[in-house]
Amino acid sequence: MNLILQSLSADITSLRRIASLVTPQQIVELSAHCVRCVDITFFDQEKLNQLAYQEQVDVYWSTSNKKLTDFKLLAMDMDSTLITIECIDEIADMQGLKPQVAAITEAAMRGEIAFAESLTRRVALLKGLPAAALQRVYDERLKFSPGAENLVRAMQSAGLKTLLVSGGFTFFTDRIKSRLNLDYSQSNQLEIIDDKLTGYITGDIVDAEEKRRAVERICVESGIAPDEVIVIGDGANDLAMMEIAGLSVAFRAKPVVRVKADVALNFVGLDGLLNLF
Repeated sequence: MNLILQSLSADITSLRRIASLVTPQQIVELSAHCVRCVDITFFDQEKLNQLAYQEQVDVYWSTSNKKLTDFKLLAMDMDSTLITIECIDEIADMQGLKPQVAAITEAAMRGEIAFAESLTRRVALLKGLPAAALQRVYDERLKFSPGAENLVRAMQSAGLKTLLVSGGFTFFTDRIKSRLNLDYSQSNQLEIIDDKLTGYITGDIVDAEEKRRAVERICVESGIAPDEVIVIGDGANDLAMMEIAGLSVAFRAKPVVRVKADVALNFVGLDGLLNLF
């Protein structure tokens, strides 16, 4: 078994102190903030995990030696995954309704409310908002998560197809798809009449099951096996597509997602995923 320890802040000395809990002591320094412990035969996993979390160090245990080129598709959630914000919460802020909408968003991401119901309720609160608010959110508030652009570039260089699949809105996914030169995107379409949001979604809602179906469709169309897919998400509505993936990654995710994912990146950027290969 191999162990990978990485952090945004902990230095090599700190990482080596955590690595001292495993044997044998064969440690490879991958960078100033990342080490790999090779061919481990003994470890106290619970103690190591506790210490690492206290030091804001991400831990990954692996018994495989997969290469990035063993995968052919990267599927990513958008809100609070590829980007730092929840777009609908920021749109609601233009109406002075962010606390109400954010509370519903949070409950949905924890899996306490069905996603379709939560989205319908949240979008209804946006009725009458000028459509120009969407551009303001994109221009003023939308930022990529740390390491997002590095990750996408590396995946593309390795030959992987890229999919942005979101319970958010096409206004944002279309622009991000173009900006990052992604291969595919799928999300929800806000209804706009007379330059104002109507409070409705047009077409079917992209919920957890539709996210899974989107990944499956691309796999069939491109001749990709599910175990050749990497899926990254943070909320309960990402679990269905994560379940069918060869590698599922929880990025700064809700507890219900972290415990079910193959990899949990709690502290490092998205490009921390690259250190696992």
